[in-house]
Amino acid sequence: MSQGIAWLVLFVAGLCEIGWAVGLKYTEGFSRPWPSVGTAAAMVASVVLLGLALKALPLGTAYAVWTGIGAVGTAILGIFLLDEPRDALRLACIALIVAGIVGLKLATPPGD
Repeated sequence: MSQGIAWLVLFVAGLCEIGWAVGLKYTEGFSRPWPSVGTAAAMVASVVLLGLALKALPLGTAYAVWTGIGAVGTAILGIFLLDEPRDALRLACIALIVAGIVGLKLATPPGD
């Protein structure tokens, strides 16, 4: 797998990470069947896609980007879907995570 494809796969893995993290809120402790099934499917997809991306990307970089995408996306959806706080400090911290993700992408040497 080329590094370009691996970054795309990693991005989709991060989106799945967001899906399962947000999905946990809607499972109500895994007592609701369909949200629970969707959340479990997103968990599996996220980890499988991360594993595929690791074929071409460094472990530390891929894992940090994967968790960063999940953290940023989950925090943003928490703001919009669950009316979580949106104060300046929280938004600045989210921006720092985004900067870290971009920095790791830029610092990764080109592969095959």
